[in-house]
Amino acid sequence: MSLFDLTGRTAVVTGARRGIGRAIAEALAQAGADIVAVSSQQRGDDELGAGIRALGRGFEARAVDFADREAVVAFGEEIAERAPDILVNNAGTIERAPAAEHPLEWWDRVLEVDLSSQFALTQLLARPMLARGSGKVIFTASMLSFQGGINVPGYAAAKSGIAGLTRALGNEWAAHGVSVNAIAPGYIATDNTAALQADPDRSAAILARIPAGRWGRPDDLAGVAVFLASSASDYVSGAVIPVDGGWLAR
Repeated sequence: MSLFDLTGRTAVVTGARRGIGRAIAEALAQAGADIVAVSSQQRGDDELGAGIRALGRGFEARAVDFADREAVVAFGEEIAERAPDILVNNAGTIERAPAAEHPLEWWDRVLEVDLSSQFALTQLLARPMLARGSGKVIFTASMLSFQGGINVPGYAAAKSGIAGLTRALGNEWAAHGVSVNAIAPGYIATDNTAALQADPDRSAAILARIPAGRWGRPDDLAGVAVFLASSASDYVSGAVIPVDGGWLAR
């Protein structure tokens, strides 16, 4: 369907080396987009790159540490000159410790990677989008954009901030042809949730609340990512869309 066709568009996908970011990069490529994949350890010779090139799409790998503000800004300034069409802000990290003992160094790093660096990169890449009058920005939010979580105060604060940032940027940029939205994954089986999956009690409690009856998979995010990156979502702005197997409805 032409509404979902991304042929000829370039998508920058952060946190693309594995998990949700990788699944989104693959989905956008399958819809026609060329991919600039970015993470702290991104490689150009891995299965992701090979698979995207096999589709006939362009693929570029860039290693950027999202805890390093200067590195993020330098990358953003460079890539903005190429005026990409789509930005997927998926890079993230998490640290787990009770709030009373949570090291401030962890707090600072999580907020930098999960919120501040994402604003810095979005600001730079949105400028050519706004000048052109078109573009798509997609953030990865979380269930903790709606809830408080346990033992992850920095992550909960950052992901709540992402929901607010999505709405704020959507308010400013929708009239200029730039759509800003977020996907809020439910409990997805990735490295970030490995500790929860390994805890029998927590895992059982989580599964008991999910109407779909299973942990999510990274490719469960593929459809909504293509939707938000495509012309099909041109009148969607400032939305935080849960993909959670029904978790929030419960």
